[in-house]
Amino acid sequence: MPGNWITYLRTMAAKWQKRTGIERLLLLEAFTLLGVARLLVLAIPFRWLAVSLGRHMRESAPEVSPAELRHARLIGQAVRSAANNTPWQSVCLPQAVAAQWMLKRRKISATLYLGVAKADAKPGQLAAHAWLRCGGTILTGGAGHRQFTVVAAFS
Repeated sequence: MPGNWITYLRTMAAKWQKRTGIERLLLLEAFTLLGVARLLVLAIPFRWLAVSLGRHMRESAPEVSPAELRHARLIGQAVRSAANNTPWQSVCLPQAVAAQWMLKRRKISATLYLGVAKADAKPGQLAAHAWLRCGGTILTGGAGHRQFTVVAAFS
């Protein structure tokens, strides 16, 4: 097992070295905000957290400038990458929240969606999902989002 850990650390260090300065900063910001988002999701009522996500049941424009979209995609990539390397669970909701905060900080409009669907594994129960859209691009939570019915949106 120690050999696997050392290999993992070497791989991570090599990946870190290949990243640009901007990518490194975005990864650090994403990692930090994923932790904050996870803590708040667990510790406070969602209605308090929702205030930081934008206006309820509002959607952002379907198009953004090419420069904003490039930056938004970098943020989405940083959040997804950081989420894969946190020691805590960084599932769809903390990812969408962290990315929304990062975009809001840069004054890039996006919409965070919350959706529900019937759970396949447990009849009679609902599955929940969160995803973030900027322009026409899904930045986080894109996998399977179409099977969920939107119950809330924040922009």
